[in-house]
Amino acid sequence: MSAHYYSLCNRYRGRAVQIRTRDGRLHRGIIVDVKRNRVFIRPLGRLRNFGGFGYGYYGFGGSGFLYGLALGAIVSLVAIPFFFW
Repeated sequence: MSAHYYSLCNRYRGRAVQIRTRDGRLHRGIIVDVKRNRVFIRPLGRLRNFGGFGYGYYGFGGSGFLYGLALGAIVSLVAIPFFFW
């Protein structure tokens, strides 16, 4: 089943997603990288500017924090639509 989620995560790379794991935890973020056994996401939330001029860190507005989830732990993956006004 992880091959299915590997291809699904690659398809949604760079998009905001909602991932539910086997233990019931819900993770929301943007998929940054996908390895054979992990998917790395940047959490959604308020972007903070820690003492800079607002140019961002690596182009992501000051949020350089990533964390990885095991592909075998994923139960569902849903794309979150963004509406920019």
